[in-house]
Amino acid sequence: MTWFQAVVLALIQGITEFLPVSSSAHLILVPVATGWTDQGLDFDVVVHAGTLVAIVAYFRVELAAMARDWLRSIAGGGETRDSRLAWWVVIGTLPAGVAGLFLKDDIAGFLRSPLLLAIGLIAFGILLGIADWRCRGTRDEYSLTLRDVVVIGLAQALALFPGTSRSGITMTAALFLGLSRDAAARFSFLLAVPIIAAATLFVAIDLIGSEVETAWGMLALGFVLAAVSAYAVVHYFLAFIRRMGMQPFVAYRIGLGAILLFVFY
Repeated sequence: MTWFQAVVLALIQGITEFLPVSSSAHLILVPVATGWTDQGLDFDVVVHAGTLVAIVAYFRVELAAMARDWLRSIAGGGETRDSRLAWWVVIGTLPAGVAGLFLKDDIAGFLRSPLLLAIGLIAFGILLGIADWRCRGTRDEYSLTLRDVVVIGLAQALALFPGTSRSGITMTAALFLGLSRDAAARFSFLLAVPIIAAATLFVAIDLIGSEVETAWGMLALGFVLAAVSAYAVVHYFLAFIRRMGMQPFVAYRIGLGAILLFVFY
């Protein structure tokens, strides 16, 4: 991998991780379109760690309050809205975690075809468009119930299908449940913390004991670019959807899916 490739891939990861456009689809397609060799597990770990740092930094106040009250609730200190939201994040993560353990071999294989990527981009893009157009409400993330969280958690498990987009499908489910655009995005971002942390940890474990040659300078650059770009995307995305909604991302998904069908089929 060259320095230029590291810059491009880190920016793609940082920019697309939290947008409802499927970061996995972009990271799969770039090497296919350019003929680049695989960037390696060590680089994947580092750029995902960068996006994790970005989301934790952006929601540091909320996450600190959630962690504090969650620990107090475990110790018998009573329930608050922050402790309840922390429990919702934990519960909402479970379906995707379980599905990932059982389906990871399938995901790494035939499900990563350009055809299935195109289907996921278009189908779930249309679903996002319908939710944003017809079903968005005024509820915030603190109004979520256990039923709501189970629905969103099951939806998040669908993101294992390439082209779906973890953020896109969780925002879609939240919009159908009557959350506002802002609340749907914020809860989706909070759900990303344990998912990205777990995925990064599992890949890092795979690297332990492997004979991977480490290019520390390139990894450091990838980490910084992914973190900075992801932080900026979260900030501007929340402001953007308050004014414009999800439809521009719907159009992008459908257009990208159509290009994939045209190029490969």
